[in-house]
Amino acid sequence: MEHKNTWLLYDENQVKEAEKFAEDYKEFLDNGKTERECIDEIVTEIEKEGYVELEAAIAENRTLKAGDKVYHVHMNKSIAMFQIGKQPMEAGMNILGAHIDSPRLDVKQNPLYEDGGFAYLDTHYYGGVKKYQWVTLPLAIHGVVVKKDGTTVELNIGEGEDDPVFFVSDLLIHLASEQLEKKAAKVIEGEALDIIVGNRPIVIEAEKEDDKKEDVPGKAAKDAITKGILGILKEQYDMEEEDFISAELEIVPAGKARDAGFDRSMILAYGHDDRVCAYPSMKAILEVEEPEKTACCILVDKEEIGSVGATGMQSKFFENALVEVMSLAGQYSELAYRRCLSNSCMLSSDVSSAFDPTYASSFDKKNVAFLGGGMVFNKFTGARGKSGSNDANAEYLAYLRGILDEAKVNFQTAELGKVDLGGGGTIAYILALYGMNVIDSGVPVLNMHAPWEAISKADLYEAKRGYVAFLQGEKNF
Repeated sequence: MEHKNTWLLYDENQVKEAEKFAEDYKEFLDNGKTERECIDEIVTEIEKEGYVELEAAIAENRTLKAGDKVYHVHMNKSIAMFQIGKQPMEAGMNILGAHIDSPRLDVKQNPLYEDGGFAYLDTHYYGGVKKYQWVTLPLAIHGVVVKKDGTTVELNIGEGEDDPVFFVSDLLIHLASEQLEKKAAKVIEGEALDIIVGNRPIVIEAEKEDDKKEDVPGKAAKDAITKGILGILKEQYDMEEEDFISAELEIVPAGKARDAGFDRSMILAYGHDDRVCAYPSMKAILEVEEPEKTACCILVDKEEIGSVGATGMQSKFFENALVEVMSLAGQYSELAYRRCLSNSCMLSSDVSSAFDPTYASSFDKKNVAFLGGGMVFNKFTGARGKSGSNDANAEYLAYLRGILDEAKVNFQTAELGKVDLGGGGTIAYILALYGMNVIDSGVPVLNMHAPWEAISKADLYEAKRGYVAFLQGEKNF
């Protein structure tokens, strides 16, 4: 089958629209490098469009009707948005789902130490990373410190022009003969991914000798460098060393999302996986007005480590929110709730691997996504023999082909890579447990899981257009 390049399908106005959407997306990426920051950005935007906090609606005992918009934030890291449709909710919803966590380095709870004239923060990498990619890069610290009295200090250090940045050191090439003999997985060990945060010791000022009336050089205090760092943390952030225990600090690449290529057709940035799907999902549900079926958008945490924990898709936060929404709409019963889930359709939006000619042997060129080829559908994911996969039904794929063709959305189908090379998964299989129709869809990404990933602006825009067409769908399966 022929692969259509999306840019060749656009007229001048569509090119401008795609460029404008990309600029807004880059701003979202710059302001949302952690889950908490993403949630803050999303809530600010959706409230401007009339979304009301679910807890406020419950407190007011508000009756929800067609067209009403509510949202629920869970632990500041996951969110579910609902726009009530004209059809009863037990007829099912159209659901967009994506995740807002990305691979990174997390600061440990007892992280600060000194060695060899440097102060370090000990880290634990999060998600699937090639560890060697994280050395010698300028890094930033984002996150929160929650003190014992409940006050929260927000940290964002390394993004401003005058901010310091941090880094993980690497062995100089002149002494690296043994290192270069190691396998890539062992070149940099996980425990070696500690970031350097200082090098200047605190000096204890010596007393003057009265007879000579001259200054005597001072000497460094014990653990002088870490004490200096603690002094800075106290002065600038009112933070004690013990406060690391109740902190969530994420180490991410420092710097803004940038246009890539002479033609500016691509975006190079941290966190495309999976904010390149989360952002157009959020924008799509804002664009849809008075849908036939209830429109829902779920953006969750912890996908990169298996969707576990209270803020991951495997938790009950989405089910709990749905029950509350159905209750406020006067439509809740256990049977109606179960029918709602089983009759729903979902696009589990996550990134797919883009064909890379440099590593062509890792892909089946007939069944791979191409940058610029439009939004992508993965009928199945998993590893090798589809292990751990959600495998979408042919009837559902046919339905999606119809609505996307009608909306003139450019799309492609793909697998992650060659069958026996590995694999991956998304949140699709979790929602499929309710018996609903689910398929993986999203945007192809180059350099997936690297500190800097690349996407096509055209694919980003087509994803948003495809999500809008999906949310407007009326068919009941």
